Amino acid sequence: MTNFIQTSPLRTLENTVQDHYIAAEKPFSTVILKGQTVRIEDSYGQQAIDTLFYNAEDYSERYSSQDTVREQNAAYISAGTKVMSNEGRVMLRMTADSCGRHDTSAGACSCESNTVRFGHGTKYLHACRDNFVAEVAKYGMGKRDIPANINFFMNVPISPNGGMTIVDGISSPGDYVELEAEMDVLLVISNCPQINNPCNGFDPTPIRVLVWDGEA
Repeated sequence: MTNFIQTSPLRTLENTVQDHYIAAEKPFSTVILKGQTVRIEDSYGQQAIDTLFYNAEDYSERYSSQDTVREQNAAYISAGTKVMSNEGRVMLRMTADSCGRHDTSAGACSCESNTVRFGHGTKYLHACRDNFVAEVAKYGMGKRDIPANINFFMNVPISPNGGMTIVDGISSPGDYVELEAEMDVLLVISNCPQINNPCNGFDPTPIRVLVWDGEA
């Protein structure tokens, strides 16, 4: 676990420049400008928030889980993490984290993976991959533009032999992460609809996204 780093007391609800509620199971996107800080809040606890970042000026530059893990020499995202792009540049820095660790290895659920993991009866269920495809289409992108993602608040212990298991989340209602943008970024979220494993406590819930300008 990382040492928790708390938010700046200058950031209040009154001086936000963006404040969004994202319903359970839904996608969302917005642009975060260089120098702004975005807070992603797990409003009810135990809710996985699948997240992607793109350079807002050039969508071909996007989040890279491999470069991010290599830069930190750590398997998890946590306070102090540099969120890296596939061009080897810092996109954002995690400046605050009230939870402790976040997955970037297990990927996003899809209808295909649901079928393999949980049986053919789950193939019709909505999945993060569907959310991502629908949301990036608004910006002229498609399936091939969706890289491996961050799963904020998803608890994925890694065993000594490299095995991974999605288990009960460790986040509490109101837990959050904050990231300061090092470039203008397009934030894309799938508020995970998964109900077949415990990443959402088997009950997907709403989340909140807030943005502050740099002086806050």
